[in-house]
Amino acid sequence: MTETTSPQSASAAPALDGGDTPLRVAVIVGSNREGRFGPIVAEWLLARVRERSDFVVDVVDLAESDLPTSLSFSPSAAASAELAKVTPKLAAADAFIVLTPEYNHSYPASLKALIDWHKDEWEAKPVAFVAYGGLSGGLRAVEHLRPVFAELHTVTIRDTVSFHNAGALFDDEGNHRDPSAADAAAKGMLDQLAWWGWALRGAKSVRPYGS
Repeated sequence: MTETTSPQSASAAPALDGGDTPLRVAVIVGSNREGRFGPIVAEWLLARVRERSDFVVDVVDLAESDLPTSLSFSPSAAASAELAKVTPKLAAADAFIVLTPEYNHSYPASLKALIDWHKDEWEAKPVAFVAYGGLSGGLRAVEHLRPVFAELHTVTIRDTVSFHNAGALFDDEGNHRDPSAADAAAKGMLDQLAWWGWALRGAKSVRPYGS
């Protein structure tokens, strides 16, 4: 699912840093579980992000990397090779969208490993959440992620897109059976992400964060 794409649309946001360069958004597919449902939700999400001219998309699919859970200040050659698949995309991003399932009232270990291997790459950037699951729609995973990202000096977007009983919401071709409410939620979330993305990028262009 690795890709970089420049979407075309009329829904661009004004640039607060004096330029018109679109925001680079890293969409993180957080599950690497066998038989995962994540790619279906990811394609739904990416279709909506691609409609906007104010975003350029990088996809970070954690099924395509194998980050170790044992952290190191001097990673092995194998760990460095896995980091090389994801770190440049995180560093280049102006904003993030984390797509997560809910496993046992929380988020996957693959996502925690990605978060913990990085620090500066997250700092002073906004992160939005799209969650899926059973009755809770993945919202308990999102609530666990918010304080983790706060520790890393990110700004978490208030509005979340959540799919309750996700498997029943999409048909066999991956299309949402009744997309109007989800589409409206996605637009609101993406508008907020764009606002914070422009605001934080503009502020950092004037004064580096933490200075």
